[in-house]
Amino acid sequence: MNADNLNPTAAQLLLSWRFDPLVWLIAAALIGTYFWQFAKSRRDLQARQQWRPWRAVSFGLGAFVALFALQSEASSYTLNSMALYMGRLMLLAELAPPLLILGVPRHLVRLGAKDGPLGRTLAFLLDPFVAAALWITIIVFWNLPVGFNASLVSATASGLLPLLYLFGGTLAWAVTLNPLPRLSPLGVGGRGWFGFLASLPMMGVAAVWLYSPAVLYSPYVNVPCLWNLTPLQNQQISGWVMMIAGIPAMAVAIGQLFLWIARIADANDGTPYEETNASPPTPVPQGERGA
Repeated sequence: MNADNLNPTAAQLLLSWRFDPLVWLIAAALIGTYFWQFAKSRRDLQARQQWRPWRAVSFGLGAFVALFALQSEASSYTLNSMALYMGRLMLLAELAPPLLILGVPRHLVRLGAKDGPLGRTLAFLLDPFVAAALWITIIVFWNLPVGFNASLVSATASGLLPLLYLFGGTLAWAVTLNPLPRLSPLGVGGRGWFGFLASLPMMGVAAVWLYSPAVLYSPYVNVPCLWNLTPLQNQQISGWVMMIAGIPAMAVAIGQLFLWIARIADANDGTPYEETNASPPTPVPQGERGA
């Protein structure tokens, strides 16, 4: 794709891809291993029940979204469209991770409760405080003018930053969805509070972009923008992109908090949550009470 073309069509942005050998090699290894194991699970009834086809579909969609965001030729326009660049980052942080995590088969919950180096590493990364610290650092530091400008000038915007968004988003969604409960035994209330608080910095950054009267990032001040947009319009659209992309995570967190509150209310009423749908006891006939 020609980066001098400032009016690319949707087809050009969607269908033009580049080939980074390392990215494609890692992706092929991970996707190939996943679907090879999925095919093997079809031979056993119990394994099939734990690894439903919808999980494989979800994983495949997540892998496709991640590859598209990383390998699309739209990355050629990083300096010409902040909105397009932010759209790629939000695909990596807010769409690919939940799809990939929902693809984790149920039997992987047997990944021992922190046994071995892999279990201990995952348990550390999935600690809500660690995951929140990493995710908030990525969102806040790399969107401050000093961090964002440095990433554009040093060309890390096209390589490192998308991977950081994918990594941070995957950690945040993994704590929220809790696919490995033995490694991160956080209740629904804790996950709801985590998701809600982790969503706030992104919403705050989006609000700053939306309402700022001036362009905040110097590399975007005097560059030609795609589709005849001004740099300020690009920044405002980026705010909308980030805010809309953060709504699903916020909605999941609020839903978990409502479920947590409902359980507390049931417990305060003296009715255990698990018994709220139980059938009422059968009355004993009066003549049989003395038997």
